[in-house]
Amino acid sequence: MLICFLQTAFVFSQTKKIVIENSEIQYVDEKKYAGATVLLGNVQISHDGIRLTCQKAFYFKEKNFFKAIGKVLIKQGDTITQTSDYADYDANSKQALSFGNVVLRDPTMTLTTDTLHFDRLNQKLYYRSYATIRDQTNTLNSKNGNYYLETKKFTATTRVTVVNPEHNLESNHLDYYTNTGLTYLYGPSTITNTENKNKIYCERGFYNTKTDVSHFVKNAKLFLKERTIEGDSLYYDKKRGFASATNNIEVIDTVQNFVTRGNYAEIFELKDSLFVVKRAVAISIVDKDSMFVHGDTLLVTGKPEKRVIRTYHNVKIFKSDLQGKCDSIHTNQETGLTRMFKKPVLWSEGNQITGDTIHLISNVETEKLDSLKVLNNSFIVSKDSISNEDFNQIKGRNMFGKFEKNKLRTLLVKGNAESVYFNRNEETLELETITKEISSNILFTLDKGQIETIKYLKKSDGKTYPPSMLPDDVKRLKGFIWREDEQPKTKEDIFLKDNPIDNPSEKDIKVKKPIAIIEEQKSLKN
Repeated sequence: MLICFLQTAFVFSQTKKIVIENSEIQYVDEKKYAGATVLLGNVQISHDGIRLTCQKAFYFKEKNFFKAIGKVLIKQGDTITQTSDYADYDANSKQALSFGNVVLRDPTMTLTTDTLHFDRLNQKLYYRSYATIRDQTNTLNSKNGNYYLETKKFTATTRVTVVNPEHNLESNHLDYYTNTGLTYLYGPSTITNTENKNKIYCERGFYNTKTDVSHFVKNAKLFLKERTIEGDSLYYDKKRGFASATNNIEVIDTVQNFVTRGNYAEIFELKDSLFVVKRAVAISIVDKDSMFVHGDTLLVTGKPEKRVIRTYHNVKIFKSDLQGKCDSIHTNQETGLTRMFKKPVLWSEGNQITGDTIHLISNVETEKLDSLKVLNNSFIVSKDSISNEDFNQIKGRNMFGKFEKNKLRTLLVKGNAESVYFNRNEETLELETITKEISSNILFTLDKGQIETIKYLKKSDGKTYPPSMLPDDVKRLKGFIWREDEQPKTKEDIFLKDNPIDNPSEKDIKVKKPIAIIEEQKSLKN
């Protein structure tokens, strides 16, 4: 106990006393102001590096405490000046409390509030009932805040805004450095561009208010005029119009009803382009159904009305009633034309369609599939309804198909048309005959993927065989190949590699439907 007492006594012996440097009138009135000296007129005091002036004061010498009233001015060195209507100063703890029209200035900012605490020991200012901070770049408002004089850092919480002519930032918790304009966000935050109304939302991140460069790492979303970008990590350079996102990326085109996903993306806002790699997938809405297109690399360019989507290497397509595979694919949303290149194959209602090049044409107004072109070495195969060893086949130079309600309804084969068809009894389903036909042009109509009628537009040469007398060279047309093992049967299958060792274990398609996502983002932007 003696040691503690001596330590305490030593501390208090080191405490400097308030020095009264000037006052026009001094008096003591113990009955009215017990323990106080009343100072009036041009009052000036000093204490350990600060000077205080006011019109009237009460000095409590024993407590080393000072109450200032009227036109209070506190100066700390050559850098900090503070004015207020009233101030209390405890010289022992070096704590000042100012209230009434408080204005504090240092070389980097001006702070205004109604009540301000000044902790001189830790060189910290703090307020709990709203304040406004202005520097050369921004105006910051918040209900609660701490300002650290040595680092020029504000920690602001509760109803925080940072405003400049170009942006408006709203948050519940941030650190802001007045000398650099750097902002660190620690809670739900939104940055709005005042010119074009673009928005950024995040729950943790960094924002440079002077250079308009930002980096967000939690629940980041960037709302552009025509796109919304989400990702685990999001970088945005507003002046360059450049953004990049990493991991669990989702880019939503609210104009074209188009969603892009992947694990790395770059967005060039001024050039209207989007680049996605690492398990990239493009999802478009076709007649209230989602079409998924996956490839190693995905590139989207052009304004909404002239947007072009390119998908490169190992491309797979999945739609509930249409699947496909090729090396690369090119879609022009203005014309509705989708072109598939290098060993393309489509599967539609049990039909396998192949050719050197395949074109899918959509109606740009209804957004429904309209027609199909298979150019050079066209071939359509469907498995017989009963036997897994028998296949109905049609081949020719080119094929032209028409869709009705997104179902392939008619198919015109032009040039060197050949067909093999297995005819079964409608009631017993017993195989009766096999027909081989050759003609320059053949027109087929289909119902639920099965051939309904056949029309030979020019003279045909054909022969019908009973099953027991079918020659081996008739059963398969030249060029026949069955690629069912390559067909994606589910939307998850578009990520499966031909080599099972390379296949991932996680699922890349979120449960929430793209249609619901697009509608949700439209409402958030508004």
